[in-house]
Amino acid sequence: MDMSHYRDLFLTETREHINNLNKLVVILEKEPDNRETIDALFREAHSIKGMAATMGFDRTARLAHHLEDILDDFRSSGQIPSAAIDYLLSGIDILDGLLDDLQSNQPEREIEAFLRETPVRDAGAPRQDKDETAPEEEPLPEEPEAYQVLVGLAEDTPAAAARGLLILRELEKFGELMTSQPDMEALRSGGPCQQIRAWLRTTLSKGHIEEALLKISGVVTVRFIDDRRKDERRNRDEDVRTIRVRTDLLDQFVNLTGELITHRHMLNTATSSRDWDDLNQTLAQTGRLLDDLHHHVLQARLMPLESITGRLPRIVRDLSHKSDKKVTLQLTGAEVGIDRAVLEELTDPLVHLVRNAIDHGIEQEGVVTVSARREKDLVLVEVADDGKGMDTDQLRQKAVDLGLMTTPQANNLSDRDALMLVCQPGFSTAEAITETSGRGVGMDVVKAAVVNLGGTLETFSAPGQGTRFQMRLPLSISIIKILLVSCAGYPMAIPITRVQRTLDVPTSEIQGSGQKRVFNLDEEVVSLHSLSGALGLPEVAAGETTWVILTEVQGRRIGLQVDHFLGQREAFVKSLGFPLNLLTGLSGATVEGDGQIVFVVDPSSLLEGCQLFTNE
Repeated sequence: MDMSHYRDLFLTETREHINNLNKLVVILEKEPDNRETIDALFREAHSIKGMAATMGFDRTARLAHHLEDILDDFRSSGQIPSAAIDYLLSGIDILDGLLDDLQSNQPEREIEAFLRETPVRDAGAPRQDKDETAPEEEPLPEEPEAYQVLVGLAEDTPAAAARGLLILRELEKFGELMTSQPDMEALRSGGPCQQIRAWLRTTLSKGHIEEALLKISGVVTVRFIDDRRKDERRNRDEDVRTIRVRTDLLDQFVNLTGELITHRHMLNTATSSRDWDDLNQTLAQTGRLLDDLHHHVLQARLMPLESITGRLPRIVRDLSHKSDKKVTLQLTGAEVGIDRAVLEELTDPLVHLVRNAIDHGIEQEGVVTVSARREKDLVLVEVADDGKGMDTDQLRQKAVDLGLMTTPQANNLSDRDALMLVCQPGFSTAEAITETSGRGVGMDVVKAAVVNLGGTLETFSAPGQGTRFQMRLPLSISIIKILLVSCAGYPMAIPITRVQRTLDVPTSEIQGSGQKRVFNLDEEVVSLHSLSGALGLPEVAAGETTWVILTEVQGRRIGLQVDHFLGQREAFVKSLGFPLNLLTGLSGATVEGDGQIVFVVDPSSLLEGCQLFTNE
């Protein structure tokens, strides 16, 4: 039997088992006498062993069998040595790494050292201290390897820009410095520098590079991200594109497709006989069938949020131990379904928000809550902590200290705008650099990921009341509701999720000129920007009425002027290929009934990318 056909299924199911192992070990740590948990762990390891052996993945099967034996010892003795939890989690991490190897068509990594260690099967046996063992010398790579090198500087580092230049020059000695953020030009101009992110190709070992960089005054952390790990993640995304679908949904697809074929013949008959009544009736029936098919396709693509939250208990457990905090994780709404494409892009932002809550929000003890709920065509995913919260006055002062704005600009920020400062690149309120915060990176990436999904990110916090990050995401990113508008004679589409209101504002009530226009709405001064101007198209002079879309940028309501409103509809949105994907503010394209291509505009990224929105 050719087992290669079952490889993707094996990888998908084994990752689910590993997810379950992580969750169960966290439970076992809290409830060591829970026999049901040990039994469940044994079953998960046994399942992995059986599937791996059938597929011929020897090392994966041997490691799963090894964990199975240890769990069987626990069942027999009724005792769980103190070192057992960490050892089990290490074994699970190695299992996950073995799957990465298989995913990227690499040989399974060595597991012998882990199998020999086995410190938990004999509670009385002394455990070899890894710190007392001479570390194995890291072998030099035979060919140049590419790394992202993340170099963190202490917050109080004097002349940080000069220190950054020194780091880049040191990296140039190690091999080919391909690019960096910030680059040398920015550092020469004296820009802010709390972290260097450099892309380096070198034959030197990571240990050698780290040792040299840590000798530079002010450098506190050096981390590496190698291309192999990124390739593994890319392969994981590209190779395993499977999803489980209920058989009743498949039956619906077959039935609806059959009816559409029938209606195609009816359309051919109606058009050939020019029977317009029959044609209109058939078109209406076809529209209803397409609506049903669309609904069922979306249902088939939905996956529960639980499919990505399963790893959170392990992450919370590890970070709690590392930071010496007592943190409880609460999950609600894990059954809420989200389109797989959205879910895949949501994983990293969600994990970062949870890490941020533990490291940055919780003090010594607290609760992190991850929740989800449906709201019309949106899914609201929230990460909240009951920590000390954020002080908006301190955020304003921090922005001034970092040179992000002047004192008058900071003082003019509303509390809502001040809270969104944490999503500015380079902004951090951490007093010390740790593995998870204090480097001024992260929240800007989270916001960018949410915006790229067609969603919005908002922050709620107050001193003593904790912090809550809310992500508002579309159910699907392929078929969405759009508002069609006219812009310099061209039709353009705005996702309905980006539209708060549509307004017809008397032109006489608009003050200012160019990109400095404002109007009053609900006792609030709203900035007004032209969609044509932002896209670099000729602007059409407004008549007595100016047509405005009310949207949100950086947590603030903004007016976007268009020529006319053309109506709403659902649209199938396709991503843009090169070089159109390089254009700022365009998130995709759809096709009208007459074949005309309509670009889909993301107002937030358009105005931010064109630097038309500033803290006035």
